Amino acid sequence: MRIAISIGLLAFLVAVGAYAYEGLTVDAPAPAYSLVVFAIGITLLAALCAGLMGLLFYSSRHGYDEPPHIKR
Repeated sequence: MRIAISIGLLAFLVAVGAYAYEGLTVDAPAPAYSLVVFAIGITLLAALCAGLMGLLFYSSRHGYDEPPHIKR
């Protein structure tokens, strides 16, 4: 069963790689709006990462990461 899953995932990886290679070798220029969308996506991703890191530090400093204390 593991071999079948591995072969299927490897075939999917090869197909995605071939599709990406095909898209990268086309000589058509990217439209101007694609650069704007790309910049917006990077900005939103950076904001999401900064927010998640802030939550990580907040929870760590306020003791939310500690295991619960059980009274006996």
